[in-house]
Amino acid sequence: MTGMTYHDPVLLQEAVDGLNPDPSGTYVDVTFGGGGHSREILKRLGPDGKLIAFDQDGDAGVNVPEDERFTLVAANFRYIKQYLKFYGIVQVDGILGDFGVSSHQFNQAERGFSLRMDAKLDMRMDQGATLTAKEVVNTYPFEALRELLGTYGELRKAAPMARSIVQEREKQPIVTTGQLNEVLKPHLERRKENKMLAQVYQAIRIEVNAELEALKEFLLQCEPLIRPGGRLSLISYHSLEDRLVKRFIRTGKFQGEVDKDFYGNPLAPFRKVGGLIVPGSEELERNPRSRSAKLRIAERVALKN
Repeated sequence: MTGMTYHDPVLLQEAVDGLNPDPSGTYVDVTFGGGGHSREILKRLGPDGKLIAFDQDGDAGVNVPEDERFTLVAANFRYIKQYLKFYGIVQVDGILGDFGVSSHQFNQAERGFSLRMDAKLDMRMDQGATLTAKEVVNTYPFEALRELLGTYGELRKAAPMARSIVQEREKQPIVTTGQLNEVLKPHLERRKENKMLAQVYQAIRIEVNAELEALKEFLLQCEPLIRPGGRLSLISYHSLEDRLVKRFIRTGKFQGEVDKDFYGNPLAPFRKVGGLIVPGSEELERNPRSRSAKLRIAERVALKN
């Protein structure tokens, strides 16, 4: 299996261009996956450059390039600071993140990410983790299911959907994607069936992998880790992620307005670079899964004392 068959990297040139790579710099790709973005970064680095990549999915190990400048960390990017410290790295010149589910994960039926293939409910990005989609669907109380479908799936029919799941599992456990789809069928609007099911799967996947918590923890570590002038290049796929990234770049936090100094100057640790970048028509035709991708680029600023 090669990186390109594993996953077609989204906004490849744009995301790496956003890092404005220094050939002798040190960079981090926090979502290695098929290695497409990492390989492009390595192309831009000279012999003294370094690239550290993170991926919690053991399957990603097959894509590691033979390059002494490259190191893969088999862990979630929420632990970025402690692993960089382990490798003796205090600050880096840029960090790239592509927060989508890889094509490989969608296409492997047994991983349970896809609503189109009947398989066990799983959805773990880290296959060593204990919480699975099956556990969420079969053990979470009604109120918790309603909340996650409404918040993470942004579904108006969260309550009746959660109620149907609870009623069905009282008869028999819901253990496959096919069973779950069947339970939810009465609540799916005509011509929106796949879109609504995708929102359900998104909600469960976010819960199983604690995706938003991990993203918040990661972002808050970026300020001290990136040198002034260094870059963040981050690709999000749904509004919940993109909102967190956008707010963090604007204010350095996830709620409220930017802090200001005594003179009213903003104290945000990053400034945005350019505007929102989305895939062009050529990429959309080649890779339809890129249609919801949003790339935001930011530069670390040197705050005055």
